[in-house]
Amino acid sequence: MPTKLRSAILSFCAVLALASALAPASARPITPAERRYHPFDGALPACDDQSILQQITVRFDQAESQYWNSGLAILSYDAIVETGYRTTGLDFIPRRYCQARAIMNDGKVRNVVYHLSEKQGPLGWGAGVEWCVVGLDRHYAFGRDCRAALP
Repeated sequence: MPTKLRSAILSFCAVLALASALAPASARPITPAERRYHPFDGALPACDDQSILQQITVRFDQAESQYWNSGLAILSYDAIVETGYRTTGLDFIPRRYCQARAIMNDGKVRNVVYHLSEKQGPLGWGAGVEWCVVGLDRHYAFGRDCRAALP
């Protein structure tokens, strides 16, 4: 076999091997969370639900007074908007992503980023709430500017 033909065949085989290695794997089947053995229903409270906002306020006040000893508190919320709903896909736990402006007792207005997760509350009852006050995540649990709490 001539050398040029042999190197052409080897090159072709190398290109095929590389193409198959880089080709995307076949997609996994997606089973919506509503059709699982223990299904979710996708029903979550609205972003402006007062019980959710009250829960954030109480937990923030507890953290600030007990852990940070700052006396900082949230007085009220405005400009509440939904920033995403089930953005991770239909086969994941349903989540509603929200953002609001919090009026603080120091006179400043800070953004609060939060998301509600279905059946993630205490003992699996109700919506679980994860929240972050931008600029007051002192230990960067949610990353810079609370990015991990965003959709």
